[in-house]
Amino acid sequence: METVKKETKIEFEEKKSRFIGYIKPVSGKIEAEFFIKSIKDKHKDANHNCSIYKVIDNGQEFFKVDDDGEPSGTAGKPMGDIVTYMKVSNLVIVATRYFGGIKLGAGGLIKNYAKTAKLAIQESGIVEFIKLKKYILEFSYEKVGDIDGILSSYDIYNIEKGYNENVIYKLEINDEVLEKLKEIKGLLIVEL
Repeated sequence: METVKKETKIEFEEKKSRFIGYIKPVSGKIEAEFFIKSIKDKHKDANHNCSIYKVIDNGQEFFKVDDDGEPSGTAGKPMGDIVTYMKVSNLVIVATRYFGGIKLGAGGLIKNYAKTAKLAIQESGIVEFIKLKKYILEFSYEKVGDIDGILSSYDIYNIEKGYNENVIYKLEINDEVLEKLKEIKGLLIVEL
């Protein structure tokens, strides 16, 4: 199964309408819906925030498209068709549109929403999906450099950090990263 590599954003203009595409790899339906809400909140003034997500979680597929006020089938469905055609899953895409005053027609909308999804997927990159697990790491301050070095070498930057008597990281990693971290002495690892 393939997914997209990283969260990214693309943008283009078509007949004075501005299209902004946001894409993110996700592991679950709730994460996808939260991302859609965050983009809608960010672009409250946009005419449309159309979306699609496709998530396969524990063998169950969740696939949802939303035209967000565009004529039925002219936004979410064409983006969903691109996701299906490119054979990617465990991702969410939001296409934000600021209307520029020139109507695009149904064909123009379909073409540009499909283009938004395709460009976002291409910009993000396609990779093999690897299920991540959530962990808490607890360690002393002198190990920060070693641990941050391992995490950055695997492009892991989405980390909740806490600094008290010890350092505490909450993150999602795959088995390969976990094995590398286990080599560090004095590191407490707890799976959530």
